Amino acid sequence: MFFIMIHYVLVAINTASSEIHSLMHTCTVFSKPVNLTGIHEFTAIGLLDDRMIYYYDSTIQKKIPKQKWMKEILEQEYWDKGTEFEKGEEKRFETLISQRRSSLKGIHVLQWLYGCFAEEDKNGTLQFKRSLDMFNFDGNVIQAGTPSPVTVPYNMKECMDMMKTFLVYSTSELINASITKPPDVFMFATRAKEKTNIVLTCLATGFYPKNITMEIKRNGRVLTADDGLLSTGVRPNDDDTLQRRDHVEILRTDSANYTCRVTNKKFGIDAEKTWDRHLPLNDDAGGAIAVGVVVVGVVLLVLVFVLVVIVFKRNLCFSVGTSQENPSVSSTPTISSENSPLIKLPRAVSSPRGIPNQVSIFLYFKINLITFCYVCNMFNISVFVHL
Repeated sequence: MFFIMIHYVLVAINTASSEIHSLMHTCTVFSKPVNLTGIHEFTAIGLLDDRMIYYYDSTIQKKIPKQKWMKEILEQEYWDKGTEFEKGEEKRFETLISQRRSSLKGIHVLQWLYGCFAEEDKNGTLQFKRSLDMFNFDGNVIQAGTPSPVTVPYNMKECMDMMKTFLVYSTSELINASITKPPDVFMFATRAKEKTNIVLTCLATGFYPKNITMEIKRNGRVLTADDGLLSTGVRPNDDDTLQRRDHVEILRTDSANYTCRVTNKKFGIDAEKTWDRHLPLNDDAGGAIAVGVVVVGVVLLVLVFVLVVIVFKRNLCFSVGTSQENPSVSSTPTISSENSPLIKLPRAVSSPRGIPNQVSIFLYFKINLITFCYVCNMFNISVFVHL
């Protein structure tokens, strides 16, 4: 719950300007072990523009870099000092929550979020914008905007200096990544609540900088909120990249040309996708297809059953007729080897009355096929049968 609230705080701040940067730190401690994979009694995380840059937990007892550039530019001394600092924070958090443990039952969570925000102007200069210091217990903010009781107040000048240094290397890496692998852009239509409409969506995924511009155009005109345009905003993927979806509801019969363009001049991103005009099926069409498939399946099952019955009756009647016509003759007559012909000709057997011969079987099968085709024609199902 706390991290969901953090997300909306950051989104609210970052959407105010397209060039807002942040350096945030979070600490989380549980009142007792939860015995779940990936969940530790104490965890500390660093975030630069919402991307994890370092990590520490009570199991590994070590501060480690989460970005390649951090491992390259920072000396081992930085990581050693950072490890000792996080160990001290872990002890302070454990002491604070242990003071509440005697009066509480079950598992409880204590968290601290702190850091700074800066605005980048056209010249690339960072200006301090505001700080954030939020203390939370079991999802409820119990202190915000004042120094935390867990540790000393965070040095905002130090925060700004670190942000400036980190952004230089992070931006360089992101630009290279954007050039090597530009974002994937997709444009597609899905069904709307109104059958006469469709929802046209533009999806950009796999990009790194969060500050992208996405435009859906109709015959070259950029659509806005006045046209019903909606956006999910920038969201994280599971591979440390980002995604964004914008969508607008239009008439199914709209013949205009729709395109989607994703840009970021700083990172060299410029990708455009044109809608291929592929329309989703209506519910009615989908239902008709489903009914047609069911009807064909039922008719085929009936035909198979009828054929099995015919073959069974033919074999049964043939056997009975033969035994009645020659009751005294063995079913396997003995012929001397001297008089045996080179080719044994089959003995002619007349069909008793009521026993279907080959002609009647064919007619029976043909009648059922005609019936089958008639049923298919009722449901506009195309079947090619040679009778």
